[in-house]
This record gives sequence, structure tokens and C-alpha cells, in this order.
Amino acid sequence: MATSLHPNPTTFLKTHLPKSNLNNSTASRFLIRCGPRDNRGPLVKGRVLSIEAIQAVQSLKRAQRSDPTNISTLVSKTLSRLIKADLVATLKELLRQDQCALALHVFSNLRSEHEPGLSLYADLVMALAKNGMAEEIDRLIFDLEKEGGGIPCDDKGLIRLIRAVVGAERRESTVRIYGMMKRSGWGSSGFKADEYMVKALSRGLKRVGEVGLADEVDKEFGTFSKGNLEKLSV
Repeated sequence: MATSLHPNPTTFLKTHLPKSNLNNSTASRFLIRCGPRDNRGPLVKGRVLSIEAIQAVQSLKRAQRSDPTNISTLVSKTLSRLIKADLVATLKELLRQDQCALALHVFSNLRSEHEPGLSLYADLVMALAKNGMAEEIDRLIFDLEKEGGGIPCDDKGLIRLIRAVVGAERRESTVRIYGMMKRSGWGSSGFKADEYMVKALSRGLKRVGEVGLADEVDKEFGTFSKGNLEKLSV
């Protein structure tokens, strides 16, 4: 026998479930709430995709297979109506699928309209390193430097970016990041340096062969001596 749909889910639950097992919180969990796209909650690590983001990923992959020579135009057309959250989700899903060439196009589109944030730069660097696209890492950091010359040193994504670039063994890019940090006031009088940032940068510079710059960092922040840095890693 077919069951008719009840117009009010809460009333239906109260009718069919024992009163002792039903309260307001129980009923509310069965309700489906819909709202405007702009009011959606944050995406979870790019893995919870909206319909728009899923369609964008599929369209971009089809476009790459059908007409790779015209991919830039097709990317702009596909992404033109997406809000920032969907652009970020599309980018992260492409990175998860190791579609780095497409991800770079999406990132360029995102950067032209919004501030990506340093954590996204770090995600992109790690994916590029994984796929052997080292030169693209240097180009990415060069573009970051060219945009403004400085870098937000209080951004938690900066440590991730430093570690990603160092992990990819990109000496030039590591030095560029250090230069951007200094131009942003990092190391100047009155600037409170984060001890984990000091550790990451000092060890990173040493790892890529820039011992002199690493010593400069250690000297500038004498309170974070070698002994203190070793304690931080315990």
C-alpha cells in the first residue's frame, strides 16, 4: 500500500513516534532546511561539494579533453558564475584528483577576483611538488611576490606555505618568501615574532642551503636560540 506524504514532518513524527522518545531536538534532526546559496556553511576541506562545484569540475575535465588549446577561455566561462566558496571547493577537488594543470587555471581565476589566502597557496604547492611540477611552484611564489611585495606574517597559512616550499626543495622560492616577510615588517623593532615561524623559517633556509640567511634569522631573534628551538620540537 502506498504511503502518502505528510505535509508537516514534525506533526508526522509526533503522530507516529512514542511521546517518550520524541522531543524538539529529535524532531529537528529529521527536518531538512534549505536556504540561499550564500548562507551555506563552510566547506569541509573541500570534500563537501555543492552541485555547482561538482558541475564545474566535470565541465573543466571535459573541456580539457575536448579542446586543451582553448582551456583558459573555457575555464573563465565555466567559473564566471561561481561564488568564492564554490571556486575554492572546485580548486581543492581538482588538487585531490591530481588535476594540477586545471587547478592552476582555477587558482588564477580565483586570484583575479578574491584573496586566496596563504593556506591555499600551500595546498597548491604541495600538489605541484607531488606531481613533479617544481617550476610551477617558483612561478606561483614569484606571482605572489609581484602582486604586492609583502606577505601577511600573522597568517597561520604562512607556516604551512614555508614548509610546503621547503619540502619541495625550492631554494629560490624559500628566499623569496623570506624577502616578502622582511618587507612586511617581520624582524623589525616592535614586531612580535611567532616562535614556530622562526623555527620553520630557520630550519627551512638551512635545508635549502641558505645557511647565512638562517643565521640572520637566528641572530635577529636571539630569544629563540638554538636550544629553545630544540625544546619546541620535543
